Amino acid sequence: MESTPFDQLLHRLATRSRPLELEPLLRELLQALQREHHDLLPLPGHGRTLDRWRALARVAGCDLSLAKLYEGHTDALAILAECGVAHHAGEGIWGVWAAEPPDARTRIVARDGDRVRLQGRKAWCSGALQIDRALLTAWQDDQPQLVAIERPHPSQRIQADHWQAFGMAATTSLTIVFDDSPGQAIGEPGEYLSRPGFWQGGAGIAACWYGAAEALADYLREHCRTPRPDPHADAHLGAVDAALFGARAALRECAAWIDRHPSQDASFEVRRTRAQVEQAVELVIQHVGRALGATPFCRSSHFARLSTDLPVYLRQSHAERDLAELGRQLTGMPAGAWQL
Repeated sequence: MESTPFDQLLHRLATRSRPLELEPLLRELLQALQREHHDLLPLPGHGRTLDRWRALARVAGCDLSLAKLYEGHTDALAILAECGVAHHAGEGIWGVWAAEPPDARTRIVARDGDRVRLQGRKAWCSGALQIDRALLTAWQDDQPQLVAIERPHPSQRIQADHWQAFGMAATTSLTIVFDDSPGQAIGEPGEYLSRPGFWQGGAGIAACWYGAAEALADYLREHCRTPRPDPHADAHLGAVDAALFGARAALRECAAWIDRHPSQDASFEVRRTRAQVEQAVELVIQHVGRALGATPFCRSSHFARLSTDLPVYLRQSHAERDLAELGRQLTGMPAGAWQL
């Protein structure tokens, strides 16, 4: 089968020997998909959610920093469509900035219809140096309002002193300071969190985790193909397969549930799936590293990048906080909820 421009780009990403700039890579990725008439991924909850996640996983298996920006761009387009303003998408690369740490909050200080002015700080702005537009959460009357902004703008100031990352370093998730900065309100106040797509999009991140873990597991599988017997590596490979099998089944079941219930709250199903995938990915990292030793960390740039980036990306999970909320939700379920 002849490879497509998308396939060729992913192969080049996985085999490159040195870091490349993300912005031209992302634009090339979007152009390659457009040439194949796949520039817009299927929207979640429209019957092809798993196809959407498969595309995210493929990109993640090549480069997690690129996948982070690609996932943000596709998530922004899905949000705009869900809010009924897909026509605002236009050209260029989008991001979604919705982190709300206590020491960084953006406020709406003036409003004229859907035109707003922003003041304050927004942290964890992934792709701040690469993207053209962003959807961010800003606060008005104690409710988060989704706002679209253009990047860059003279009223926006970047704070880069806190960004000391090695893993996921290329995403440049910086802090931006707004000083009477213009923006456009998208949807109604509180709609960003209340819409069904909020949790549906959260599962797409788990698909990225899975894609990177799958790529790491392939290194172990190739190692076990060699004629020289290595029963310990075989045992590690068996453990990896079992972990990935469970994560893959969880993602498929979650995607099917979302497609059957596109307008329902998917928080329980997504939290459960993310927990399953997170645990599986942590097992894969452990078993692959123990089986292969230091060699691929030092001699394969692709393996080394994934191994450095994946633990950082995985921490987009809220860990025990998510598990605690999952447990709280479980207490309200009827007896027999775990029956086969």
